[in-house]
Amino acid sequence: MWTGGVRAIVLDKDERMLLVRQHHEDKDIWMVPGGGIEENENAAEAAIREVKEETGLDIGVDGLLWHVEEVSGRGQRFVNFFLCHVEGDTQDLALGTDPELAEDAQVLREVAFLDRGEVAKLEVLYPEYLKDEFWRLLDSGKLQYNAFRMRD
Repeated sequence: MWTGGVRAIVLDKDERMLLVRQHHEDKDIWMVPGGGIEENENAAEAAIREVKEETGLDIGVDGLLWHVEEVSGRGQRFVNFFLCHVEGDTQDLALGTDPELAEDAQVLREVAFLDRGEVAKLEVLYPEYLKDEFWRLLDSGKLQYNAFRMRD
């Protein structure tokens, strides 16, 4: 059985990337906001909800960038990475919470927009290809295509 997740690559008007710092297994990991797809929502809706929960921002989804699959001892999983934009004001940015976790078990530590140089210097970033591959695609103009489709 496949388990689905989403990650939202949100850029502001200065092409800075929205990242959250989470604490797992005694280390901090920077990543783009995201999480699991809930029952009765599609992947794009999950991306919008997850960003709101983790950062307080309202976003719009521009397109599907990557569909990443894992088949391993951990099971069958996929994560859809969406390119998104902020709808409204980035001043609404605030560290949120994970509603699935108790107050004393929260993993979110920090939220920030970082430019490509700052992203490249992060010690732990998931996935690592956000340091280089994403920016090459952005510079090449190849992020215009949206592969996400919903069946009627």
